Amino acid sequence: MMAKTDTSERWFEARIVRGLTGVPQPEYSQALASTDFAATGNGYVQGKPTDYNRDVALDVVQLLAFLQASQPKAVEALELGAEGIKRTQFLHRLQGEITKRGVVDVLRKGVSHGPMHVDLYKHLPTPGNVAAAEAFGQNIFSVSRQVRYSNDSGNELDLVIFINGLPLLTFELKNSLTKQTMADAVVQYQTSREPRELLFQLGRCIAHFAVDDTEASFCTELKGKASWFLPFNQGWNSGAGNPPNPNGLKTDYLWKQVLTRESLANIVESYAQVVEEEESAPGGKRRKKRKQIFPRFHQLRTVRALLRRTREDGVGRRYLIQHSAGSGKSNTIAWLAHQLVELRTAADPLVPQFDSIIVITDRRALDTQIARTIKGYDHVASIFGHSDNAQELRDYLRRGKKVIVTTVQKFPFILDELEDLSGKHFALLIDEAHSSQGGKTTGKMHVALGGKTTDEDAAADDEESFEEDATQEAVNAEIARRIESRRMLSNASYFAFTATPKNKTLELFGESVLVGDKKQFRSPEELTYTTKQAIQENFILDVVEHYTPFNSFYHVAKAVEGDPDFDRVKALKKIRRYVESTDKAIRRKAEIMVDHFLSEVIGKQKIGGKARAMVVCNGIARAIDYYREVSAYLAEIKSPHKAIVAFSGKFEIAGVKRSEADLNGFPSKDIPDKLQQDPYRFLIVANKFVTGFDEPLLHTMYVDKPLAGVLAVQTLSRLNRAHPQKHDTFVLDFADNQEAVKAAFQDYYRATIQVGETDANKLHDLKAELDGQQVYSWEQVENLVALYLSGANRDKLDPILDDCVSEYKNKLDEDGQIAFKGKAKAFVRSYGFLAAILAYGYADWEKLSIFLNFLVPKLPSPQENDLSRGVLEAIDMDSYRVEAQATLKMTMDDADASVDPVPPGGGGGLSEPDVDKLSNIIKAFNDLFGNIDWKDGDKIRHVIAEEIPSRVARDKAYQNAQANSDQQNAKLEHDKALKRVMLDLLQDHTELFKQFSDNPGFNRWLTDTVFNATYLTGGSGSP
Repeated sequence: MMAKTDTSERWFEARIVRGLTGVPQPEYSQALASTDFAATGNGYVQGKPTDYNRDVALDVVQLLAFLQASQPKAVEALELGAEGIKRTQFLHRLQGEITKRGVVDVLRKGVSHGPMHVDLYKHLPTPGNVAAAEAFGQNIFSVSRQVRYSNDSGNELDLVIFINGLPLLTFELKNSLTKQTMADAVVQYQTSREPRELLFQLGRCIAHFAVDDTEASFCTELKGKASWFLPFNQGWNSGAGNPPNPNGLKTDYLWKQVLTRESLANIVESYAQVVEEEESAPGGKRRKKRKQIFPRFHQLRTVRALLRRTREDGVGRRYLIQHSAGSGKSNTIAWLAHQLVELRTAADPLVPQFDSIIVITDRRALDTQIARTIKGYDHVASIFGHSDNAQELRDYLRRGKKVIVTTVQKFPFILDELEDLSGKHFALLIDEAHSSQGGKTTGKMHVALGGKTTDEDAAADDEESFEEDATQEAVNAEIARRIESRRMLSNASYFAFTATPKNKTLELFGESVLVGDKKQFRSPEELTYTTKQAIQENFILDVVEHYTPFNSFYHVAKAVEGDPDFDRVKALKKIRRYVESTDKAIRRKAEIMVDHFLSEVIGKQKIGGKARAMVVCNGIARAIDYYREVSAYLAEIKSPHKAIVAFSGKFEIAGVKRSEADLNGFPSKDIPDKLQQDPYRFLIVANKFVTGFDEPLLHTMYVDKPLAGVLAVQTLSRLNRAHPQKHDTFVLDFADNQEAVKAAFQDYYRATIQVGETDANKLHDLKAELDGQQVYSWEQVENLVALYLSGANRDKLDPILDDCVSEYKNKLDEDGQIAFKGKAKAFVRSYGFLAAILAYGYADWEKLSIFLNFLVPKLPSPQENDLSRGVLEAIDMDSYRVEAQATLKMTMDDADASVDPVPPGGGGGLSEPDVDKLSNIIKAFNDLFGNIDWKDGDKIRHVIAEEIPSRVARDKAYQNAQANSDQQNAKLEHDKALKRVMLDLLQDHTELFKQFSDNPGFNRWLTDTVFNATYLTGGSGSP
């Protein structure tokens, strides 16, 4: 009789233990494949479940075996060799230290007890350190099956992994062939593993794993049903899950890659950590909360891949990491930064690869967050510097601080006094590389670290001066030096992190591969964590899954005699901006936002009743208007909730300049904390907080601002941060953004790939087109550049530029001026980008760039004849209403996005205005924005205009109220009469009745319209 395959859960458990230890198990005794690391002899010890002491949560046998082998003198001095009071005291001392400090800290630093300091772990050796390698070999990595963890119950854990007797990881295993999955293991942890048990208390273990044969997840702190498990999968097809494994189970990467001795030791030493975070508490107080940190698989894979590549490649390479918004970039950057400190060159294991690791961000909140995370690693704290100002940054660079966190804006201020740092090596970790990289600031950063000078800013006064009679040779030498200074630093490696890589970012930092005859630039697969995968793994929320557009309907009327002409397109835009910004429109939309939030968000207890909302407005003035109306409406309806407004600087309100702090009544720096506290539920913003603001309690966003491209992704992604009680998000869009939003998210749903490279020859073409306009002569370019580089005064430069401005005005018509200025800006922008990556330089490009940097600011903008001027004074707004459309679930195409290279071309000319009569423009506007799409529009309009007012006017109770009561009481009787009429019309006009019943805006409009028609006519029934 043939033996049947064992598909039991016990077999799965045995398979893992066999893979870790190399020890045959009753359920799995066959030989190991060469892919199992235990087969090479580098395995675990199999522990006995009976050796686990539940009172102190330690495997005492393995602990004593390690201490006896590594520190026999301590064992003797502390009398640990035999059972008794001394050993018991030590075990309880160790247990108490783990409770207080966490197992990771105890392993890293050991424990002092009585007269001795006891090491509990021997660290990974640096390459070539034989003694350290032998010491590391003394560590006992062990795994025990079916560990009974409680004195109060007979419950057992499938597996527990220990280092030197200290528990690190627990496992619940399931087998899909027996109809049990990872989800069942999660439920088991949540419902039958008591969090108060010693083994499950915070910091006692670094993670608890739920695993089946296809997927894995982990939790760092058990909290009963609130235990939050995060995926720990490799990803498949740019999404969730794991790829098919031709050599075994889909999850065998756990014991073959992640749980090897060296890998787990690396996690203990460089990733796992108990950190203290401050959070808001009732009464405005701050409280500290301990939190266990453990890496997700994509974070572990990325950091290890970058360390491996960097060691192999040496200094001077560039790496692009495309990780979804909300995927934990702050921790990934922190883990990479502090491990780059210890990285040694491939040629000499004693020589550090980098002198300083510089983390650069353009977000001040993240600047502090990353700094706090990195500093949490004690062995880094002494060599760490967080630059709060330019003076600190200057000092840190000079003193050779190993890890420096700063914002990119601080670099321009340190050039004057920096020593030449070109002999040092740097690792530059750039957060949000799509916005931090490129432009004048980054050019100056290169100058600082490379010991060079450049002139990206024509007004800069930090240039090295020559004598005024400088020779042409000196000028040429300076031009050559400037060309060299523009290139990416050869003494630095770049690590660029972004969720939304633009074409410049892809070409600057991406991996270049040849596909056919075209180059492609992208982030390597092992450095990519897509939005698709993050959403499918529930690590972030899909912010476009519940997306509700609101249509606005307006009716405007002519307010002037006659019928003047206006530019049709511009007039329509102005009219829409006007009606959207009127007090009536702002108030109506504010009411919709508040009503929706109270009923659909607070009323449905989103995020356990703690949900917050963000209102995104088109400019500071509009944000202040919304703050006023939202606050007023909340007060009117006696809601306990309040709003916060956020904007930078001061803004004039009723003739007085006010700041956000003036309006809110508390300092600006307190806004993130206040939003977490009641009564604050609404954050009203224009541009502030729409990027780089991580608040998991944000659930709903009300958008009244055009959004597209990267800004759309960044803005809506404020909602995607996960929270254990957050299961969905809502976006209500008043600005008709749905098509642009879908296109934007599609670009970054999977990998973003640039096809083709920027053609540098386009710079030759642009230069030729600019030269051909004869706004300047090449002699003028040469003269100005020579004067500037020799430190001439302004009165020598301005006459040359003023002559060129005169030619610009006299020689070029309006279209020509627009085209010239657009091409000049395009040349400067494209040259700044291409000069960083080209292997060659071209002196004329550099000279023209210097010249145009001076000329462009002096060129007046073409005086465009605005044929829409005065249209707002010629119209009045009759009515305004807004209507929710059907909620959309935007579905992305499952394909990588392709972007084109940077286009070097400039702008075009003016378009011909479409001039039309005011009456036609008003009709077009009302047709666009003033109608409900009735199935039988003409018939409905007749019913509204004639039949309904006639019936209401004939109502006896209403007629009596008009004759004998004031207008207010007549209105009450009118509304009752209208409801009676609408009920009578239900059978014949169902669609109309539905709008009257379900659409508050239409109900209000119809009620006012019929009352005005009937009351003013005294009941005649004629509208």
